[in-house]
Amino acid sequence: MGLGAGLPLKTAKTEQRNLRSRGLDVKSTIEILRALNREDQRVAMAVRRELPKIARAVDAVVTSLAEGGNLYYVGAGTSGRLAVVDAAECPPTFGLGPKKVQAVIAGGTRALRHALEGAEDSASRGQRDLRRAGVSKRDVVVGLSASGTTPYVLGALDFARRRGARTIGVTSNPGSRLARRAQIAIVPNTGPEAIAGSTRLKAGTAQKLVLNLLSTASMVRLGRVYENWMIYVALTNRKLRQRGARILEQAAGAGPSATEHALRQAGYNLPAALVMLKTGATAREALRSLETSGGHVRRAVEMAKNSRTPQSKGARDG
Repeated sequence: MGLGAGLPLKTAKTEQRNLRSRGLDVKSTIEILRALNREDQRVAMAVRRELPKIARAVDAVVTSLAEGGNLYYVGAGTSGRLAVVDAAECPPTFGLGPKKVQAVIAGGTRALRHALEGAEDSASRGQRDLRRAGVSKRDVVVGLSASGTTPYVLGALDFARRRGARTIGVTSNPGSRLARRAQIAIVPNTGPEAIAGSTRLKAGTAQKLVLNLLSTASMVRLGRVYENWMIYVALTNRKLRQRGARILEQAAGAGPSATEHALRQAGYNLPAALVMLKTGATAREALRSLETSGGHVRRAVEMAKNSRTPQSKGARDG
């Protein structure tokens, strides 16, 4: 499969031999690790050069989610598995509904545990899977492919474009078909891998970094983070309940007794408890402010402050 006119796969940078890691198989363990680590250090800088494009992508995601759309990741193999990980982390980290960020992987859930590399060869399957996911013009679709040639991803992106969705491509090969087809192309140029062609290494790491930036910055912009606290953390086990209480104490500047009382009053809704402690609002008022603000915590705090009239303050304080 070629990368596009004039750029066959064999000439793609991710497929070339890395002269810096020659003789890898005769090196000692520490020498192997040093060689791999030296290559890894190049990834962060490659991603840094793409920050302006990632910023454009974040703005597109924020607009889509704020207007009721969804974010879809599409990938195959390593790219698909990285997409699934990032999508799965968004609900417990940022308090999103399970369908707001979705990953579509070639081969379905079986591909998470088993290598089904042949599943990536069908563009029509990519289109079919995205159609089944219900992609619409309100959504953003992010296609991930280290080589930029994966038919499954290209087919999905073509379908998304026809549906009117905003399309973003993440690849490590400039000039690839994915880079040229996506409306926003994020191309961290990580170069040849330490093991020729093994794009689970630098290219995979770059994809993980880009996904981290894309989802995290989008959630911060949407107010799902307060200051730099994970205020929407799901309180689903003992460790997370302890973490949530600690975050609330720090964010609200309150003691353990006050935070526990606010949490109970708010039904263990952490953002609502924060609004209560920051403003003196009741649980009902805090929840109303959060609903009105679309879940944006800082705006909810300001709304709750502004809605408290002198009379209501006196009634509650009396």
